Amino acid sequence: MNNKIAKAHLALFAAGCLWGLMSPVGKLAMDAGISGISLAAMRMIGGAVCFWTASLFAPKEKVAKRDFVKLFFAALLAIVFNQGLFILGLSLTSPVDATIITTSLPIITLILAALFLKEPATPMKIAGVVIGAAGALILIISNHTGSGIYGNVLGDLFCLFAQISFACYLTIFRGFIGRYHILTLMKWMFTYAALCFIPLSWNSLSEMMKSSFPSAVWLEIGYVVLFGTFFAYLLIMVGQKTLRPTLVSMYNYVQPIVGTVVSVWLGVGSFGWMKAFASVLIFIGVYIVTQSKSREQYRKEVTRIKS
Repeated sequence: MNNKIAKAHLALFAAGCLWGLMSPVGKLAMDAGISGISLAAMRMIGGAVCFWTASLFAPKEKVAKRDFVKLFFAALLAIVFNQGLFILGLSLTSPVDATIITTSLPIITLILAALFLKEPATPMKIAGVVIGAAGALILIISNHTGSGIYGNVLGDLFCLFAQISFACYLTIFRGFIGRYHILTLMKWMFTYAALCFIPLSWNSLSEMMKSSFPSAVWLEIGYVVLFGTFFAYLLIMVGQKTLRPTLVSMYNYVQPIVGTVVSVWLGVGSFGWMKAFASVLIFIGVYIVTQSKSREQYRKEVTRIKS
């Protein structure tokens, strides 16, 4: 594994860790009175401000006029629909349901990559996705047994559509993102996202600004904007520029592991053999997908056999 690929894997793992805290931290903020639509708007507006600020220290880059349209649709799939629907879903359902539904991302991405990118859905790749999903589901369910783990059907559907939207983004725009610097892509995508979402959230944001919240709530919002948005999207783009969509999506399975570690660290959870087994399954699944053949490797192998 060369340095570029290793860097991509580390970036995706870190992004998974940051997103792993999104559900509990975001839910705490919403339980304190922050509406889901307000939190989504703050992610987009805050992300745009952070990326534009960071771009001031990066090399200047001109975007071709035709690519602004692509950036707009990339923003819709990766940010507006993904973030908006997920946070709206989280406001209606339980964090457990929301986390469980995120495990569908690699499966959806595998299907879309096979259909549109002609990535071979090899038995090895399918096995890796299924093993990883099984580990994630075991880990989530073992963390939340008993009452109170079920959410609202509409909220669950919103979370599912959020995963479908992001899977479409990973698949459709895989080649496009290699044309520009990460900060160039992100500042325009978050700007488009904010412009789309502000009219929908204006009333909710206005009401929120008139209210008074404890400092802990603002710290939770700060985490969502700075770590769960700015740094997480930077890291996911580093991985997406190098690795295949299905492999990128597999790092979604890091999220339930992070939730387990945090709960044990805070003394509100335990770590037994079942959770250890589930964590091992997740890492085995990611490893198997890592070792599966890409489209380029598959073509070379077919060509070699024919010759």
